[in-house]
Amino acid sequence: MSKPKPGLTRELLSFDKVPQLSERDLAYTTADPRLKPFYKYPVTLEAFESVIRDKAFDQERRETLVRALKAQYAGKELSKLTSSRIDALLEANTYTVTTAHQPSLFTGPLYYIYKIISTLNLAEQLGKTYPDYNFVPIFITGGEDHDFEEVNHLHIFGKTVTWENGHTGPVGQMPLDGLQEALDTLADIMGDSPSAQELTNLFKAALEGKTKYGEVAFDLTHRLLGEYGLVILDPSHPDLKASFTPFVHKEIFEQPSKLLVEGTVKELEAAGFSEQAYPREINFFYLGEGFRERIVQEGETFKVLNQDISWTTEALRAEIEAHPQRFSPNVVMRPIYQEHILPNLAYIGGGGEIAYWLERKKQFEAFGLNFPMLIRRNSVLFVDKGTRKRLDKLDLQVEDLFGDIEALIKAYVRENTENEISLSEEKKALAQVFKQVEAKAQEVDPTLRKAAAAEGARQLNSLNQLEGKLMRAEKQRHDTAVNQMRTLKDKLFPNNGLQERYDNFTMYYLKYGRGFFEALMEHLNPLDNRFVVLIDA
Repeated sequence: MSKPKPGLTRELLSFDKVPQLSERDLAYTTADPRLKPFYKYPVTLEAFESVIRDKAFDQERRETLVRALKAQYAGKELSKLTSSRIDALLEANTYTVTTAHQPSLFTGPLYYIYKIISTLNLAEQLGKTYPDYNFVPIFITGGEDHDFEEVNHLHIFGKTVTWENGHTGPVGQMPLDGLQEALDTLADIMGDSPSAQELTNLFKAALEGKTKYGEVAFDLTHRLLGEYGLVILDPSHPDLKASFTPFVHKEIFEQPSKLLVEGTVKELEAAGFSEQAYPREINFFYLGEGFRERIVQEGETFKVLNQDISWTTEALRAEIEAHPQRFSPNVVMRPIYQEHILPNLAYIGGGGEIAYWLERKKQFEAFGLNFPMLIRRNSVLFVDKGTRKRLDKLDLQVEDLFGDIEALIKAYVRENTENEISLSEEKKALAQVFKQVEAKAQEVDPTLRKAAAAEGARQLNSLNQLEGKLMRAEKQRHDTAVNQMRTLKDKLFPNNGLQERYDNFTMYYLKYGRGFFEALMEHLNPLDNRFVVLIDA
């Protein structure tokens, strides 16, 4: 169902106005000089000229990539733009800009969508600025991850939908047991409006004929955003893995990453930033039926943890060559893999992702790969019309709610009370009185000075307690407004965190349909390093 694009106004906040973001996130987006040694390119449109010049990518890898993409898209209806972009990847003047995410349940938190739209918009900007090149927006769906609890739920209207599945192993390879039940729960919450029926049918279509969850996640993302020219890549394709075998050999048998990343981590710690990802001697998992387990070395033997699988050195070399698809990079090697299989210029990610990429620059040099530009995806707070009206009624700005709610309530009460509830002047007067008392006690008997000071502290504490009671009494007089403020805070910042990390896109699609996506495409610019607040007018 087509709905009009919402009429939004946009406010942009500097990241230092957003206390929910980490220190490193703020440091990177503000180009803190402490982080400059850990990345290669400044985040500017002009810098892409250098990235293009530095990115080498041979024709054989292009052909492997296109072959894998066409196999994954077989049987799917592609937009003309997506189809042309896949074909263009065979050309030497075509590059990618990339984001990635685990296959979260029905896309999971909002930033799944924000990542993709940031990447779509970046590709469009680059195309206008560098017309002699083609730029393809890539979304990597990371189905080899095995932390099911991270991806098996979503939140909508304050309720949680959870996919219960008793299987283990890579999420993308999981059978669909219990997924229909999760969809039924979601459909009940969404209701029976035309938009809800549209979404339910879309989700059902993504499930139809599938046997593995990775296929569902791929198809759903394609149905939602494929018409905008997005190219989705499942990096587990055997041909892509086969092209990576020299890197697997190097990492397992020479083990360069651990020392290189640990050295960078120490440099980051010296600059004031903590470790993000823990490197191991071998940064690969081994994939089998229903499991993804670490490969470890014990003496001259290589083993798979929690499995009865082991190899000699020569046997493991043969296994890598014969079955490269069974070797799954962990978080330390995943960036290396991505940049090997793609003619990529930039990675677009959240603050946590950028943090672990910042530990990788020397590792990239060791593997002979160019380190891409790192771009912080857009962060967004969406304020619907009803919320905006309540803010207006309370004479509050959206920015007011980013901070501590109790401090905001106190400020509101003080601003709107007809009574004087602050005892600051009285406390100053009391402190002055007891300074005089202490002075007299010192003159009469120095041992009494401490007793006078203690009595002063007790009296000051009593005034503080009384001031608190006055504030509580005044809050009760403004009970309706105070409760509204708490409700607004909980809605815009669930669990005191960012909305984008909690709510699912369906809440907004139900109201705006595809107009929600189109509004985001109009207002998001990943090269603008400010927090985006979108307010429904």
